[in-house]
Amino acid sequence: MNIIQTEIADILVIEPHVFKDDRGFFYESYNERVFLEKVDITEHFVQDNHSYSTKNVLRGLHYQIQQPQGKLIRVVSGAVFDVAVDLRKSSSTFGQWIGTNLTAENKRQLWIPTGFAHGFLVLSAYAEVLYKTTNYYAPQHERTILWNDPNLAIAWPIQTKPILSAKDQIAKLLPDAEVFA
Repeated sequence: MNIIQTEIADILVIEPHVFKDDRGFFYESYNERVFLEKVDITEHFVQDNHSYSTKNVLRGLHYQIQQPQGKLIRVVSGAVFDVAVDLRKSSSTFGQWIGTNLTAENKRQLWIPTGFAHGFLVLSAYAEVLYKTTNYYAPQHERTILWNDPNLAIAWPIQTKPILSAKDQIAKLLPDAEVFA
């Protein structure tokens, strides 16, 4: 497994060791012992999520202000541009974001600890995204920051208007959002 540090120290890109031959491939997408030793992820995962989205669907930027979730994200079909935004007010990287391409081909995973908003844009005809979470979904605590908030200036790789859910269309700007201490 190869661990790639990002500009925000707590966000990691994880490249698994993939065994390939003429039959296909195999890799361990998660092994608690290896993640403890190599990645130092000590959180316990309690929920797995699976989403299917079509091209230009943008989901996010989501987070839970209480019962916050760390997320381990990967794509099993298609490609997405995945984004994490630091919402920890006390952090030196507050309001900064990391974006990376996660694809079925590169098999990379993104580790986003608690204290971050998360979103992704589908780049392929469709994409299936799997992610493990460290806390249960709590809709009463879910918050959303506007995907194109000028305070964040995320460089989404899109030329047209994205396809958004109703809740993502009415999301808040960072200065008006609840954030973490």
